[in-house]
Amino acid sequence: MIIDVHAHAGPWFFATDVGAAELNITLMDRYGIDRQIVSASEAVTYDMVAGNRWMAEVLEAHPRLLGYVVVNPNDLAAGARELEKYQPTGRFVGVKVHTTYPGQTLLSKAIQDTMALAAQAGLPVLVHTWDESVLGLVDVLERHPGLRVIAGHMGGPAWRTAVEAATRTDRLYLEPCCSITDAGRYRYALDRVPLEQMLFGTDSTLVDPAIAMGVVVDAALTEDEYEHVMWRNAARLFGIETDQAA
Repeated sequence: MIIDVHAHAGPWFFATDVGAAELNITLMDRYGIDRQIVSASEAVTYDMVAGNRWMAEVLEAHPRLLGYVVVNPNDLAAGARELEKYQPTGRFVGVKVHTTYPGQTLLSKAIQDTMALAAQAGLPVLVHTWDESVLGLVDVLERHPGLRVIAGHMGGPAWRTAVEAATRTDRLYLEPCCSITDAGRYRYALDRVPLEQMLFGTDSTLVDPAIAMGVVVDAALTEDEYEHVMWRNAARLFGIETDQAA
């Protein structure tokens, strides 16, 4: 069983073969991924409302996919309406927040207000992290006791700082997707962060899942680590029912 907690669907400006959601399914089949939680590329980079609407249609056609409601921190009122519209469907299980495309820093008031909105909704947040500011998420989580945050890309080049942050709170989760990775990066995290806070993400379809799979192989997971990382933790965090033994 594999649950991928970080994926995208739809066209992107990267020089990769992306577009139709059918590519997500093709790559899932290729790498043995059972469920995938996706956000609409259009919603992340350009139009939150149109992208989330398209994603809702995709989820109806592809039951193996679950969705993130993308919230643009520059328009929190519209983001709240998007959550009110899509959370009741049960097909959207989290909130996706980016920093680069909205032009907001991770610890800006706009991003923190978005986190508060997600906490009120009771949904986990996948947020793009790519520098030392990932440590500031510890304070954000302290201010919102019901909030649960996934540090997308595990802090990127600041992965050691992301690991430190995850040791300070039990509501910060790490996932390893990347395009270029340092050797031993994921094992470093596994040896320091509580196992229940470690997840698996690929950044598909922007990045081939082979890279994240390689990161897992490089970490030489035990059977127990593998089960928690690859599906148990995600199933618990997002409330995903599986036919696996408890």
